[in-house]
Amino acid sequence: MERLSAAWAAQVARTELAGVLPRRWAHSQGVAAHAAELRSVLGTDAELLVAAATLHDVGYATRLAATGFHPLDGARFLRDEHSADERLVRLVANHSFALLEAEERGLREVLESEFPLLEQQVLVDALVYCDMTTTPDGERTTAQERIAEILSRYADGSLVGRFIRRAAPEIFASVERVQALVAAQPR
Repeated sequence: MERLSAAWAAQVARTELAGVLPRRWAHSQGVAAHAAELRSVLGTDAELLVAAATLHDVGYATRLAATGFHPLDGARFLRDEHSADERLVRLVANHSFALLEAEERGLREVLESEFPLLEQQVLVDALVYCDMTTTPDGERTTAQERIAEILSRYADGSLVGRFIRRAAPEIFASVERVQALVAAQPR
C-alpha cells in the first residue's frame, strides 16, 4: 500500500492510537473527515492532506513518545519505520504551528533541521484548519472554541498554555484563509 494514501494512513493511525488512546483516535478521525471535505479546494494534494490529517497526532502513541513532543516523535516514526512520503512527514512534523511549541521545548532547531516547513502554504493552512476546528472527540467546532478548550486544560504559564497563546493569531489566520478558499469554490 502506498505510504501516502488515506487508507494506509488510517491503518497506521488506527494501529497506533485506537487501542491505547481512543479519544486521540476519535480526534484524528474527525480531522481526517474534515480534510476529506477539502478535496475540491486542494485537487491533487487532497490525498496528502487526508493522510496528514489522519496521522498528525500519531506521535502521542506511548510507544512512539521518545521526546514527548508528538509532532517530532510522529514524524520520526513515519520517516524511520514507514519510509513515508517526505511531504507527509513534514506536514505531520509541523502541524498547527509546531515550530512555536518546539521553541518552547528547546527543540526548534532540531525540528527545523530534520523536517523543514513545507512551502505549500495552502496545505499547511488546511491541516491547521482541520485540526483546530475539530474537538478532542472528533466533532466540529470553531477555532476560537478549540483554543479556549485547549487553554482550559493547561495553566497559563504551562508550556502548552504559552505555546497556544502565541500560536492563536496564526491559527486564526490559517483558518480564515481556508474558509475564504472554501467560500470561493463554485457550488
